[in-house]
Amino acid sequence: MANKEFPFTGFTSLAIHAGHEQDPNYAHLTPIYASSTFVYDTAEQGMRRFSKQEEGYIYSRWGNPTFTEAEKKLAAMECFGITDATGKPLVAKALLHASGMAAISSLFLSNLKAGDQILSHYSLYGGTQETMDKVLPGLGIEAVIVDLRDLNKAEEALKAHPKIKMVYLETPANPTLQCVDIEALTTLAGKYGKLVACDNTFATPYLQQPFRYGVDFIVHSTTKFLNGHGTAIGGVLIGRDIEFMTTRAEKTMQLLGGNSNPFDAFLLVNGMRTLEVRMERHCHNAIEIANYLEGHPAVAKVNFTGLPSHPDFYLTTKQMRHPGAIMSIELKGGLEAGKQMMNRLLLCTRTVSLGTCDTLLCHPASMTHYGVPKEQREKYGITDGLIRMSIGMENVQDILIDLEQSLKGL
Repeated sequence: MANKEFPFTGFTSLAIHAGHEQDPNYAHLTPIYASSTFVYDTAEQGMRRFSKQEEGYIYSRWGNPTFTEAEKKLAAMECFGITDATGKPLVAKALLHASGMAAISSLFLSNLKAGDQILSHYSLYGGTQETMDKVLPGLGIEAVIVDLRDLNKAEEALKAHPKIKMVYLETPANPTLQCVDIEALTTLAGKYGKLVACDNTFATPYLQQPFRYGVDFIVHSTTKFLNGHGTAIGGVLIGRDIEFMTTRAEKTMQLLGGNSNPFDAFLLVNGMRTLEVRMERHCHNAIEIANYLEGHPAVAKVNFTGLPSHPDFYLTTKQMRHPGAIMSIELKGGLEAGKQMMNRLLLCTRTVSLGTCDTLLCHPASMTHYGVPKEQREKYGITDGLIRMSIGMENVQDILIDLEQSLKGL
C-alpha cells in the first residue's frame, strides 16, 4: 500500500491508492462496512463524536468507512495537479450520495433559498432540467436559462437578474454535447460575486478538472464512467470550501437522507481504480466511430466534440484532455429511422445511462428527456430523431460492424 503522503506523479497511481487507509484487520481493499450504526467504548466517547470533538463514525446516513475511501479518492482526482491561491496543493471535500440527482439536490438546497435565482444554459440532463422547472419554483427559487456559450448574453443575464446566486454548468451537456467555457464563465461569475457549480459527469476528472478554472462545486453521477460497469447508482458533491462542505452541505445531505450505501460505495471504489485506462479505450473508439458516422449517407448530423465540424471543437481542446466517449446523431429518416436502427442492433445495447464497458444507445425524446416538453426539447436541440451513444470498450471493428448493419438502407 502506498503511503498517503506519497507524491503521486500519475493519475492512475492516484486513482488506485488515494483515499485508502489500512483496514484494522489488514484487508487489502477497504471492506464493505455493512453496518447501519457504530458503537462507542463509553458514553463520553459518544458525546465527543456527536459534538465533533472526536473523529469517528456514528450512523451510516452520516458517514461510513467505505464511503470515506470513495470520497477521498474522488476529491483527490478532481484536485490532482492543481494548486490553490497560496501555491499549495488544492484540497476539497467530497460527499458521496445515493445518486447524481441526490448530489444536485444537496448542492441546490444547501446554497439556495426562497428569492434566489440560478443561472444555467440549454441542453441540461433531463433530471436537472425538470428539477429547475418543477421543484425549485415551489421553493421560491427561479432558474434563468440563457445560451451561456455567448458570454455577452451571460453577462446581460447577470446584470438583469441581481438575485442570481449560482451559475450552474454542465459541459459537455447531455445529450447534444454542447460545451461552455468553464474558465470564462467562472471569471465572469466572480466579477459579480456568484458561485459556480459544474456537472462533470460526461468528462470525469481524468478528462476535465473544473476546479482548475476556479469553480466552487463539482457534481457527478458516479453511476456512469466513474463506476464504469453499470453495477451501482451513486453521485457526489465536491466543494472547495471545506468549512461549508463539513457544515451546511453535509447537514443538508444528512437531513435529506441522500447518502450512499456501503455496497455501492465499494463497487465505485473498485471501478475508479481503472478509470484512466478505461477512458483511454473509450475515447479511442469514439473518435473512430464519429469519423465513420460523419460520412455515413443515413446520418444528417453527428454531435461529437472531437470532430472539427462541432462548434465547440476548439473549446474542447482547451479544457479537456480528450473529447470524451459520448456522441449523438440525427438520422436523415427522423424518428422512424431511429426506431429501425435501435431495433436492428445486435451487439450494442439499447438502454439509458452511459459510461459502462459496453456501447449503449438511447432515444432521449422517449427516455431521458421524456418529461421535458417537446417544444422545450427541440429548442435545446433534442429532436425526436436524436440518438445518443455512449461508446464502449469493445473492439472498435465490432462496434462499426453493428452500426453499419443497423443503418443499412435507412
